[in-house]
Amino acid sequence: MALPRRDTLLHTYGEYLTWPQGERDELIDGIAYVREPPAPSRFHQELAGELYLQVRLALEGQSCRAYIAPFDVRLPKAAEADDQIDTVVQPDVLIVCDLDKLDGRGMRGAPDWIAEVLSPTTASHDQIVKLPIYERAGVLEAWFVHPADRTVTIYRLDAGRYARPVILELKGRMAISAIPDVSIDWDRLPATVA
Repeated sequence: MALPRRDTLLHTYGEYLTWPQGERDELIDGIAYVREPPAPSRFHQELAGELYLQVRLALEGQSCRAYIAPFDVRLPKAAEADDQIDTVVQPDVLIVCDLDKLDGRGMRGAPDWIAEVLSPTTASHDQIVKLPIYERAGVLEAWFVHPADRTVTIYRLDAGRYARPVILELKGRMAISAIPDVSIDWDRLPATVA
């Protein structure tokens, strides 16, 4: 199911900043997609929280940082000014190693790794609309976690394009290829979908 559009206009990050606080919209090539209530399920939150916790702890002592949604990731197409950027996403969990990309509003530029925890209301949006945006921006590794199937689909950037994805079961320890010495222990995740 596709997320609904806010309206039929094209928007920029400058406009996005004027919208009411608490709205969880994303901009993709100027189109505002609305993440309507209800909030993500408890299981979604537990899974995203556990992913964040594991990568955050693994990054201690390194220069990389982990963040969890809501966290604005501005993805410019070129050198346009911030207020003219037309793509702003909020991955569930992300890692950034170039700390110069960080600022008081989130980050400008591609994270090194992102994880999207899929839900029935966002799965097609994340996989069909956002995946090409992550590829275009240069996200080195994108994980799409399918809680109901207990699988993860992993895309890795190779020569500017995502190679054929790898689909793995959510079990055991799995390394994040883009970030040395960081892995996810799937056995620590919640056992059932609530």
